[in-house]
Amino acid sequence: MLRCDDHAPRRIALTGGPGAGKTAILEIVRKAMCAHVKVLPESASIVFGGGFPRGPGLELRRAAQRAIFYVQRELETGADEDEPAIVLCDRGTIDGGAYWPGPGELWPSVGTTLDDQLARYRAVIHLRTPISGYNHQNPLRIESPTEAHAIDERIAALWSRHPRRFEVQPEADFLTKAAHAIQILREELPSCCGDHLPRLGARVAVPA
Repeated sequence: MLRCDDHAPRRIALTGGPGAGKTAILEIVRKAMCAHVKVLPESASIVFGGGFPRGPGLELRRAAQRAIFYVQRELETGADEDEPAIVLCDRGTIDGGAYWPGPGELWPSVGTTLDDQLARYRAVIHLRTPISGYNHQNPLRIESPTEAHAIDERIAALWSRHPRRFEVQPEADFLTKAAHAIQILREELPSCCGDHLPRLGARVAVPA
């Protein structure tokens, strides 16, 4: 896959708590984007969908978050090989910190720092989890609405120091939320890629 000649590669994370709508929005983007954009799968789905055990034990939960972190990091490394213009990540390495059960933080356990991980991404688009209307139909989603909202708040806190962080608030009509997210993404893309996204009439966004 060849890069456009007029810009350097950019890594963008699309994040949010459980039920925020990432899967649906990424599917819209995946079908619309040009060949210069690489859309990555969610590392947690790869890990748990592949049979990694889940349970309440602290050591098992810590092991799961380390596995997810390493899969995410290597997915991003592998995506760079084809020199795409954009690597659009379904979550980023930061998100594991919101699921880390302690003690302490995830970062020493995987030999890094939060600042180092924030620096990996040009921008982050945070889809906020709705307090009401939470979709609990995904078989890999085990969180209650209260737990999902708490995770979303922890994700927001972890990404809060990123200089190019955008928030997309819940909407009664999901297509309005999707339109807002796509508009933010379009503004982050070079023109040769952004013109491929559908124009859904969303408002212009500013960093959170």
